[in-house]
Amino acid sequence: MTKNPGTKTAASRWLLLVHQLPAKPAYSRVKIWRRLRELGAINVKNSVYILPAGTATRAQFAQILLEIERHGGDGLLTEADLVAGMRDDQLRSLFNAARDTDYHAVTIELRGLAQARKKSKKPKSDPAAALSRLDQRLSQLGEIDFFGASGRTAAEALLAELEHSGIVRGDSPPQKPAAPADLTGKVWVTRRDIHVDRIACAWLIRRFIDAKAVLKFVPTKHYQPSANEFRYDMQDGEFTHEGDQCSFETLLARMRISDPALKTIAEVIHDIDLKDGKFGHPQTPGIAHVIAGICRTQGDDEARVARGTELFDDIYEQFRRGSR
Repeated sequence: MTKNPGTKTAASRWLLLVHQLPAKPAYSRVKIWRRLRELGAINVKNSVYILPAGTATRAQFAQILLEIERHGGDGLLTEADLVAGMRDDQLRSLFNAARDTDYHAVTIELRGLAQARKKSKKPKSDPAAALSRLDQRLSQLGEIDFFGASGRTAAEALLAELEHSGIVRGDSPPQKPAAPADLTGKVWVTRRDIHVDRIACAWLIRRFIDAKAVLKFVPTKHYQPSANEFRYDMQDGEFTHEGDQCSFETLLARMRISDPALKTIAEVIHDIDLKDGKFGHPQTPGIAHVIAGICRTQGDDEARVARGTELFDDIYEQFRRGSR
């Protein structure tokens, strides 16, 4: 996902687009309103719209100003600091509230698909097509989620859960075991904005498969790998959910790793990722809480891997010694 200039930062400068349009034709006003909404701009007063300052957002506002002028209107674009009245944090809250409303709408649709699946109801439309549409919608929202609205995590988690279920694909037969020599010297590809399963898989790959493995994070679930790449925890990946197993479990099974400590970690990851309480280890809630904190405070994927590596190194040693 392309990061916007204001993404998850405490913006102190803002772009203001002030404009006016002729009353007629009405469609021009609707068109400009839709364009501003697509950019994630917030309407603070009448025809005053605001975005966090940055090269990309400035170019977007400038383009809209040209459109306004072509429709017979006029306006001005300015970059400013807040001096009095509304504070920066209050503006950021407005952006987050708008995105949370959007995320909630996506979540409602995803829950409808999940409920229909649980009740074995025949869906009104193709569920795979619906998931693809909602996936695209979440990607679009991510582009204008400048300050990390809280609703994004729940929507993405539910989307991932449905994508890994039989709603998209039938249960495929287990894949053949992978030879260790075939897994070294590879580039391991997964989706950006990694969470528990992908963080754990990255640790497992570098700790037990190939210490020099290259990790690559891509913005989409639909990715065609090169000859030297493996995909994990993503659609059509070589190592992803199989049956009711999370990707970490799939990696262990395909590598035929029987380490009891890793098996316990896999069960913890399963319960956090799939939320089915299958194994119920007492350590699971605490580990889930720490991982959630890592994801909340570390926006960069490599930083999440680094923090996750420290965490899973410690967890592994604790489970390894405890199993003696």
